[in-house]
Amino acid sequence: MPFLSHASSRLILAALLPLLVAPLPADAAATRRAKPRAAAPAPARPDNAIIALPLNPIVPAGQRLCSVTAPSGLGSTVLRAGAGTKPAAGDVVLVNYIGYLAATGAVFDQGMRSPLPVNGVIPGFSQGLQTMARSGVARFCIPAALGYGAQASGPIPANADLVFQVELLDFKTAAEVESMNRAQAAEPPAQKDAPPQP
Repeated sequence: MPFLSHASSRLILAALLPLLVAPLPADAAATRRAKPRAAAPAPARPDNAIIALPLNPIVPAGQRLCSVTAPSGLGSTVLRAGAGTKPAAGDVVLVNYIGYLAATGAVFDQGMRSPLPVNGVIPGFSQGLQTMARSGVARFCIPAALGYGAQASGPIPANADLVFQVELLDFKTAAEVESMNRAQAAEPPAQKDAPPQP
């Protein structure tokens, strides 16, 4: 004898049928349709090609343009605004920078935590530094007239327009730098081979 009557089984089937055709929850459906795992990527193979030196990357064209041009001809784009005061012509700045040619994007110089006298660099770079505040990052588009002009300089050809990305980490006045230098000169020299003191 069957457990349920024919009428009861029809009633239960009618109640369960909508549940059987209802979509599965997202995680259950994903489990049902899961694709087989992809094989791990092949390990890198040794490349015995010699890298040409010096290693000079090329900066893309969009990063060789500036959004604002000053009356002097200096172009600039603020990439990250700084805060506080700005260095003067007689100050010394501490910067991270990368310099590249506007025409080709070829990098010709870069430096990390480089101390530079504001009035001891090319005119366009000096003008740009004086517009920045600490922690700021800017791009300067320096026309040849504010750079090296008709004079070639190392990898920089004559009459080359230049672009610099500069991060101003800090700056000191000339008096502060002189005071730091005097204090450092007054310190006794470190003894390199002295035994450690208990």
